[in-house]
Amino acid sequence: MTKRIQAKYKIERRLGQNIWGRPKSPVNRREYGPGQHGQRRKGKPTDFGTQLKAKQKMKGYYGNVSEKQFRKYYAEAIRQKGDSSQNLVGLLERRLDAVVYRCKFVPTVFAARQFVNHGHVRVNGRRVNIPSYQVKVGDAIEVKESSKQMVVVLEAVQLAERDVPDYYEVDHTKMTAKMTRVPGLTEVPYAVHMEPNLVIEFYSR
Repeated sequence: MTKRIQAKYKIERRLGQNIWGRPKSPVNRREYGPGQHGQRRKGKPTDFGTQLKAKQKMKGYYGNVSEKQFRKYYAEAIRQKGDSSQNLVGLLERRLDAVVYRCKFVPTVFAARQFVNHGHVRVNGRRVNIPSYQVKVGDAIEVKESSKQMVVVLEAVQLAERDVPDYYEVDHTKMTAKMTRVPGLTEVPYAVHMEPNLVIEFYSR
């Protein structure tokens, strides 16, 4: 088992939720946290604890984004016009690794980060190997020609546990995709209830 898989399992067990909705999630068997104190009875959460959990859940969902980078998303979300929590979701959904994951080119968001890092993805015909790259509406995303027959790609396309959201136009025969609009919170197919408003409150303290 790789460190990344172990980290992924720990995120879910620490939060006590199957945040990616995967059938093999350890939370399906053990709902308590990892470690020798994982089964201790927990007291009533404070406002700070509730906000922190919401932040950790959202950070974890997008591949355990670093704290520094996540804070930058918050700063950009409140700088933009409109609802800050909706802006935050839009910024996270426009990450290139999130787009690759949503379009079912890979099975997990962690695999998407590695896939992008290794140069398997092109944006508007140019190779982009930065997972946090912000995709714009109308950008042409495609899997590099020599990578289209990779086992991880072929298996991901066949996954029945999730569908491609309707704010993407995806052609799995050509392995191409395009974001048609930036989604709102209610459109994003989260497997669990996300509360970006609590994330905004957490950083606004």
